[in-house]
Amino acid sequence: MPKALFRYLPILSWARVYTRDTATSDLVAAVIVTIMLIPQSLAYALLAGLPPEMGLYASILPLVAYAIFGTSRALAVGPVAVVSLMTATAIGQLGLSTPGDIALAAITLAFLSGVFLTLIGILKLGFLANFLSHPVIAGFITASGVLIAASQLKHILGIDAGGHTLVELGISIARHIEDTNPITLGIGVSATAFLFWVRKGLKPLLRKAGLGPRLADILAKAGPVAAVAVTTLAAWAFGLGEHGVRLVGAVPTGLPPLSAPSFDLSMWRTLLLPAVLISIIGFVESVSVAQTLAAKRRQRIDPDQELIGLGTSNIASALSGGFPVTGGFSRSVVNFDAGAETPAAGAYTAVGIAIATLLLTPLLFFLPQATLAATIIVAVLSLVDLSILKKTWEYSRVDFAAVSATIVLTLLVGVEVGVSAGVLLSIVLHLYKTSKPHVAEVGLVPGTQHFRNVLRHKVDTLPGVLTLRVDESLYFANARFLEDYVLGRVADCENLDHVVLMFPAVNEVDHSALETLEELNRRLAEQGITLHLTEVKGPVMDRLQRSHFLHDLSGRVFLSQYDAWCALKPGASEGAEKKGVAAQ
Repeated sequence: MPKALFRYLPILSWARVYTRDTATSDLVAAVIVTIMLIPQSLAYALLAGLPPEMGLYASILPLVAYAIFGTSRALAVGPVAVVSLMTATAIGQLGLSTPGDIALAAITLAFLSGVFLTLIGILKLGFLANFLSHPVIAGFITASGVLIAASQLKHILGIDAGGHTLVELGISIARHIEDTNPITLGIGVSATAFLFWVRKGLKPLLRKAGLGPRLADILAKAGPVAAVAVTTLAAWAFGLGEHGVRLVGAVPTGLPPLSAPSFDLSMWRTLLLPAVLISIIGFVESVSVAQTLAAKRRQRIDPDQELIGLGTSNIASALSGGFPVTGGFSRSVVNFDAGAETPAAGAYTAVGIAIATLLLTPLLFFLPQATLAATIIVAVLSLVDLSILKKTWEYSRVDFAAVSATIVLTLLVGVEVGVSAGVLLSIVLHLYKTSKPHVAEVGLVPGTQHFRNVLRHKVDTLPGVLTLRVDESLYFANARFLEDYVLGRVADCENLDHVVLMFPAVNEVDHSALETLEELNRRLAEQGITLHLTEVKGPVMDRLQRSHFLHDLSGRVFLSQYDAWCALKPGASEGAEKKGVAAQ
């Protein structure tokens, strides 16, 4: 088969070596993830402001699509908290009121996200996600976790409240706090406390009772299912719906319907930017999880193919009545810990969810919405990591400012502004940090051939020679800084004959930087100062050789800084003609 086919269809690689033992491991993992995913899918649909069945629909075909096109052996795709919140925010901008229109908007959003992810995957643009700094993403996810938890308090209290920011939610909840339903509050608080206890306390308790580690783990993961079952039974038995407890209500039975997105251009214009933001955040979260899990088994993933895997998953979600999906952290870790060997575990999970939509949905009629809200709150609070503020404050004030701005904007202005600010801040931070490259004057460590910063080590320097080590690639944003820095240092030195630029950390010299080096060479020559380069990397040297710079260079290119030291020290014979030395 052509290599390109294996490149775009990773299933062809692992399916050839699929065995009965592997299938057994995948089936066991699928059972555990299915148990976990059913209440999560319902809860995240509720968070997105959508009918609960759409959460189930978004957990069937997307898993199958990822099994075909994805490269991670353990990633579990489906609805996740942050993307669900962003979906609710995006649809809210449209001002829709009918359930059918809202569902169609969610389907369209998933389609747009899928097309965008697939296209940048085909074009191999996955590297663009590298411009998002981890602290900024951590800040956005932390703020989103707080916002999501706050948005679910209305379901815990049984009141009407709304808002897209923390302030709006707080004001709205305060205005309606008197309408709190005591029974709903009791269900919500009890379910939340139970789920928090299940996360930490149930598994050790089951192990003490003599259960094996695998069975204890399965039962602990089934905690949300137990909360759903008990509260649903209580609502049915005691007729809690008649006492003001809000229930999920009728959930359609059957497999996902074949759906199509809207092709209304005005809707596309409104949803395009949210779709791009959802795609970026979803991809970063998904790839981070996939790479972490792959590293534990000494496996690798292909980020560009992951874009295609996530893109086709979202397109599949749109075609089956779902909403935007991505790789979820909690369910992927569960999938990994449960022993999933291949993406087939996701396909088996899809079968389990499909069976649930066929047989179990009538049982969800009496499920209290407070229970689903408790499930969301417990899940998202694990995303909140305020320690990132302390870490960045101690390590980098610039990163701290970016994280703080992202958190504050997300909480006080909204999700889209927060994530947009995070993306912009990530790019600005990169440009800021590289626009002022570290440049150090270096000297020879006595008794060695090593050169170090004169401000940090006791070193020897040569009279009439200024040696500067450039610790960053040179491009349009920092080229002028280097020129000003060198000329400033030259102005401070007396009786200077040579300037040596060390390039051991320079991996790139773009055309703007080349012009700067040419200008620097000319201005130094006018002052009677010779410019030399040392330790130029091969790819950089190749480019310089394609220009006139080396021909016009007033000095030489040395293989190592020690060679330059020996050639330029007093008494050394430099020869009458200038010659270039091949770079490393």
